[in-house]
Amino acid sequence: MTNFFEVKNVTFSSSENHKLVDINFGIESQGNILSILGPSGVGKTTILKTIAGLRKLEDGEIWLDNVLISSKNEFIEPEERKIALSFQENSLFPHLNVFENLKLGRIRKSPKKIKIEDCIELFSLSKILKKYPHEISAGEAQRASLVRSLLSNPKLLLLDEPFSNVDIGLKEKLQVNLKKLLEKNKISTIIVTHNYEEAFYFGDKCCLFSENKLIQFDNPYRIYHFPASQEVAKFFNKGSFIETIVYSKNELKHKLLGKIKGNFVNNLKKGQKVKLLIQPEDLEHSDKSKLKFKIIDKRFLGTNFIYFLEISKNEVLPVLVHSHHLHQHSVNEYFGIKTPIFIKHLVCF
Repeated sequence: MTNFFEVKNVTFSSSENHKLVDINFGIESQGNILSILGPSGVGKTTILKTIAGLRKLEDGEIWLDNVLISSKNEFIEPEERKIALSFQENSLFPHLNVFENLKLGRIRKSPKKIKIEDCIELFSLSKILKKYPHEISAGEAQRASLVRSLLSNPKLLLLDEPFSNVDIGLKEKLQVNLKKLLEKNKISTIIVTHNYEEAFYFGDKCCLFSENKLIQFDNPYRIYHFPASQEVAKFFNKGSFIETIVYSKNELKHKLLGKIKGNFVNNLKKGQKVKLLIQPEDLEHSDKSKLKFKIIDKRFLGTNFIYFLEISKNEVLPVLVHSHHLHQHSVNEYFGIKTPIFIKHLVCF
């Protein structure tokens, strides 16, 4: 096998009515991180359980470090796979306190040792070490479970929504600490999440699942800027599609926006009608522009505002503006778009 970890033509199944069929993805090198992104119920946790050996395969093969660990006819028991799975829900042993639970992660023999003291500090567990699982919060239990998995120093670490119960301020700190620890110790990891920002932060590569399908497997930049389909683009719910006509080899034309220049992602024919994806960062604001549209809504994101402009009866475009812009605009005001319009990646379908 060329990849350190590989899923080949696998059918993942949680029931007769819910299957992910003929799925292929992998981790190229030891220490790389793969994110699995998708809405709730799409089968992300089923994938992790199958990789860990808690579910058997119907079809396909799963390889880890040149060893076939699962197929229709081959099956290595979970405890022999050198894989650690940290569940989203509380999976600590109730009769042991937090520190005793953490120490269980050290049972597996390993030439490399992650220090338990370092993990306690990195994941803010020092105040709960003597407490039992029923005495701590869901977020604290999640962090303790994560550390226990890390301490086993697995060949492959599987994390199911590792920070779903953690407050946003602490979450960002823990994400940074976890990524540094994984990179330092070259622990190959698969992280399941429904938060694309988390998936993009961790993942060298990302699998995007929707409607029981793997709809794109690529690096985060390409998934966001070069979506393979309208379905991929719509998953992020940040952009809008407008009806345009291919005007030349590097231009589109819209009935109200006029000419839109840029670089086509796909080869298109002159005169072809296409839907152009407009992301919030694609258009620039200009108070001096004569091309103005009515603001029908706005969203404050801290560092930025997103203004939603009514272009026509069926077309609303988002425009991102830095929150330190000279002045803010209000709903029902008219808002200028800088012309001529240039968009680096013209994503059309």
